[in-house]
Amino acid sequence: MGFGGNGVGDGVGRRGHVLLLAGDAAVRRGGVLLAPGVNVAALAMVPAGVLLGCGVPADMVCLDGVRDPNTVLTRLRVAVGATGPLFVYVSGRLTADRRGRRLYVALAGTTAGSVRYTSLPWEWLVGELRSRSTGVATVVVDLVADRAAWPLVGEWGTLPGLAGLPDVEAFGVVRGPATPTGDGVAGGVSGYTRQWIDQLGRAPVRPSNVELHVLAAGSAGLAPGTLVVPSARELEMRSVAAPGHPHHDPAPAPAAAAAPVSVADPGAEPGPGSVVVGDPRARLHALAVGGRHGEADALARVWERGVVQRWGRISVEAVQCVEIRADLARMAGDFVSAARLWTGAGQARLEWQGVDAAEVRDAAAGALYCWTQVKDRAEALAVGPELVGLLRALPLLDPDHLRLAEARLEALRTPDRSRSLQP
Repeated sequence: MGFGGNGVGDGVGRRGHVLLLAGDAAVRRGGVLLAPGVNVAALAMVPAGVLLGCGVPADMVCLDGVRDPNTVLTRLRVAVGATGPLFVYVSGRLTADRRGRRLYVALAGTTAGSVRYTSLPWEWLVGELRSRSTGVATVVVDLVADRAAWPLVGEWGTLPGLAGLPDVEAFGVVRGPATPTGDGVAGGVSGYTRQWIDQLGRAPVRPSNVELHVLAAGSAGLAPGTLVVPSARELEMRSVAAPGHPHHDPAPAPAAAAAPVSVADPGAEPGPGSVVVGDPRARLHALAVGGRHGEADALARVWERGVVQRWGRISVEAVQCVEIRADLARMAGDFVSAARLWTGAGQARLEWQGVDAAEVRDAAAGALYCWTQVKDRAEALAVGPELVGLLRALPLLDPDHLRLAEARLEALRTPDRSRSLQP
């Protein structure tokens, strides 16, 4: 049955809509993998205006326990027809029919034999969103795919149809059928949804949807193999602008060689959607050790913007964020970025702390090590001059470091000596 239907705000004109759908629970051997009704009930406690990210009047409708897909379709069409922003949340079991290669969101009471009659076809959801003619839309999913759907999800590598929809942002996670019982669940609310709620509640300024997604996916304790949409790699490959929250991409490309990354780089100023979060260093380390380097880097960038918003770019806290990103880049094998970041951190600390500071020497040593691991001649040449300049400013550093760095840089600049990449 549906519950909710609360209006938010008053006035006329644009009116937003929030639709929260709880499908069938995902269970295995009596254990609950996902309790969508609990997720929806928790998310419904967040004001509609906060979910939408704006102050326009809005309606919220929650569907839990619905068994007829046509009832859901009717509600979906009403939501899509809203003149203002739209927020759609779907949680439940993702399944597939026995005959075709079609995905469904299982509704209450769905069995393997009744999928086509008691489940919401995924293509209905995509089709209604595609038909929307006005206003931006955000779709968030927290799903568990059963054994029928998981192979299709793995084959596609994403949830089909959502990418490329005009004015639609789609975020979410799909866990597999082998997910441990209770994985990422706090008080019955799944980890990803719980993190959305927590981040919305703790931030002094509402984060952008992209930032919420990155923080939630990085903090939810997701099982290995979980499909994250969009993935950190996809966020790095495209620029995503959050409706109503202008901001910089949380995973921008490395700075050009002529402008090495530094804490004073004006091109990395935080957007108004930045958020100050708790110290995520333990999570960052766990992600990096687990090989999830893209997610670790994206989460670190979001954290850095929040720190900069609170403490300023010229601050010890901001430099520490740069140093953490440098170490993450090293762990990922991205020695070019690591060398640039360590060099920028060393330059910043040199200005405040002077040549005698151990932190300055440590940053320079980290930059030098990473630079020596760069095998590409052009990339090494791009990073080398700034690093050598930093080393020359540190008389207390081992003099061999400067001598070897200068020799390597000279070798790189001489074509017939370009094989001498290691000092």
